[in-house]
Amino acid sequence: MVIPSEPIGSIPRPASLLAGLDDHAAGRIGPEQLQDLCDAALRDTISRFEATGSSVITDGEQTKPSFATYPLQGLTMLAPDGAVIPFADGHTRQLPRLTAGPFRYGVRSATYVTAARALTTSQVKQAVIAPSALSLLYPTGGIAGYSREEFLADLMDEAEADIRGALDAGAASVQVDFTEGRLSLKLDPSGGVLRSFIELNNAVLDRFSEAERARIGVHTCPGGDQDSTHSADIDYADLLPSLLQLPVGTFYIQLASEPDPERVLEIVADHARPSQRIFVGVTDPINPIVETPEQVCDRVLLAARYLGTDRLGTCDDCGFSPFGDDVSTSRDTAFAKIKARIEGTALAAAALGG
Repeated sequence: MVIPSEPIGSIPRPASLLAGLDDHAAGRIGPEQLQDLCDAALRDTISRFEATGSSVITDGEQTKPSFATYPLQGLTMLAPDGAVIPFADGHTRQLPRLTAGPFRYGVRSATYVTAARALTTSQVKQAVIAPSALSLLYPTGGIAGYSREEFLADLMDEAEADIRGALDAGAASVQVDFTEGRLSLKLDPSGGVLRSFIELNNAVLDRFSEAERARIGVHTCPGGDQDSTHSADIDYADLLPSLLQLPVGTFYIQLASEPDPERVLEIVADHARPSQRIFVGVTDPINPIVETPEQVCDRVLLAARYLGTDRLGTCDDCGFSPFGDDVSTSRDTAFAKIKARIEGTALAAAALGG
């Protein structure tokens, strides 16, 4: 028996790349030198991913400024004072604010797929940002000459092109990051914002065929940045029934850091469709302690009690460095956790198969 296991996305960037990004921003090095550092970080990331035994890898988001803002690179119609995301430890992240239309992506995820596939024969998975997250770029006061309806139409076209481009570039699967789903319930306990997010994401996903949606998954977690979260205090029971109605083949659900994983598994078992594969988080990226393979195995066996084995997979709870400047977790710790996930999943598969 084989239980599939996949990463979520980001890996902490090496110190050399982070220093190079600062040097480039300050004009101390040119674009060619920065590209050399990016290439080196990508090669090392893929090599270390392969050394863990993972059959599915990512590029570690080494050249993304963050999991959410990569489409905005190079755009000029942005102001810095957009939506603020508060984290439990008191720090915040702030999105930019769109100042003019039409909205277009500056970078699409196919570029990351192409660069990674040139360096490996392993299956490459690509994470993309959900259109619902980018909908927060539009200001509440509106934009003169560019209505919210026009913005959302452009956003849906761009999000579709981003996903389709990654699939066409050879990504084995595309993961839509929807961390704002749980956060929306903190901002609006009535669920109205969540419903609008689900409707927007559904409108994009409905543009794909059933075969294409089988290669698309959705990731949910309470956020992860600088060893803190933005919405872990929100009950999963208020999110998962709606989330699991999205028309995709796969879900990646943060679970290792949940205080009551059995309760979450019960909700998933009650609401997920039999055709959907459920990857459950078995490693916690914001916990500095590296899980043992035996701990991972126990988490997999627990999940199998509720979900069976035919549709079960494992993953990390979240990316290890969703924002490029987050150095709260080391590269060595990230890959040690990934290796424990691979080995622990194999132990569970052997136990369940026997």
